[in-house]
Amino acid sequence: MRDYVLVGDSTEDLNLEVLKTLDVKMLTFSYSINDEVIPYYMDERDGDIKDFYEKLRKGAMPVTSQINPDTYKKFFEEIVKEGKDILYLCFTSGLSGSYQSARIAADMVLEKYPDARIEVVDSLAASVGGGILLYETDKKKKEGLDIDELKAWIEENRLKTRHWFMVEDLFHLKRGGRVTTVEAMIGSALKIKPILSLDEEGKLVVKSKARGTGKALEYLISRAEEEISDFSSMCFNIGNADAHEKAEKLKAMLIEKGAKEENIFISSIGPIIGSHVGPGMAAIAYVNI
Repeated sequence: MRDYVLVGDSTEDLNLEVLKTLDVKMLTFSYSINDEVIPYYMDERDGDIKDFYEKLRKGAMPVTSQINPDTYKKFFEEIVKEGKDILYLCFTSGLSGSYQSARIAADMVLEKYPDARIEVVDSLAASVGGGILLYETDKKKKEGLDIDELKAWIEENRLKTRHWFMVEDLFHLKRGGRVTTVEAMIGSALKIKPILSLDEEGKLVVKSKARGTGKALEYLISRAEEEISDFSSMCFNIGNADAHEKAEKLKAMLIEKGAKEENIFISSIGPIIGSHVGPGMAAIAYVNI
């Protein structure tokens, strides 16, 4: 059986130092501000992530777009030409058409290289959820799973990825149609913090609302408590959209529950997801396996 490459993309938010330890090739999504297209490489070569959120606070309206089939085709072909197969853990189809674009591109490459394999797997995950699923997938690959076994493992465990987000500003959700203008105005006045997650189709859903940041963070931890019996055995990915104090608070709360500090990653929410949720967001994600 041929060697294969695990591929992720820059919607899968993960601490850069942790990402460097993975044996993964990363596809680059882009966003635009004032018609300037900016690739997001996750290493901040395109600019400091704090500067991005400052632009949002000052009223910038970034736009994101899915990777087109031609970009996928070029990326996949470079790997296949080296005699390697591909397993791509793709951004959830519930929030983007990128999964379908990747499938189209894979078929085009395979017409030229019929002996190759390109497996495009819908992660049904996003942001720090996608990041922690990529981390756990890389661990399984390093344990020696072949491409079929790893694909099967992802499909069996992807819905065990838990995403819990709190959003600071409801107006960014309003832009995406998640709440109405009236809800955004009332919620902001009352300091309501919506709690979001992803459903079984990988779509963003509002699950609850909390009054104040403290209550919102407590809610995130309480949802983890409901299904985790041993925090010490779990890896957690904490996301923050220029909200480091919240991330550190969540980390301390997880440690209080028994989580090991070395198994807690604090990751920046990149511009691809940050464009839709705005500054101040905090999240926890884990794969409950």
